[in-house]
Amino acid sequence: VQLQASGGGLVQAGGSLRLSCAASGRTFFSGYVMGWFRQAPGKDREFVAAIRWSAGSTYYADSVKGRFTISRDGAKNTVYLQMNGLKPEDTGEYLCASSRTRFPTELPRTALGYDLWGQGTQVTVSS
Repeated sequence: VQLQASGGGLVQAGGSLRLSCAASGRTFFSGYVMGWFRQAPGKDREFVAAIRWSAGSTYYADSVKGRFTISRDGAKNTVYLQMNGLKPEDTGEYLCASSRTRFPTELPRTALGYDLWGQGTQVTVSS
């Protein structure tokens, strides 16, 4: 099973990007939580957003609430992160991940809650 993130790039502050996380090797993620994290150089991996694959419920870090939207497409086995109103502090490598367990009681908001990680995609926001 592999996850591959794409869609990153260089954008000016206030701009938008849409990241994609495509899964291969697993035909469905029913019951799992899919998360997006980001990591800037010298900083810890930071939770950005997550979605329950089955229910579609979402959760966002306060820093991105109202600007970012996470969604999933079951037919394409893909999770998206629409990022609007980008700020320089959003710069970092963005990684997608799948939760350790199915149907977790609480939606995991730290990296420890995820055990399947994809290669990241770089997002750079210039001021």
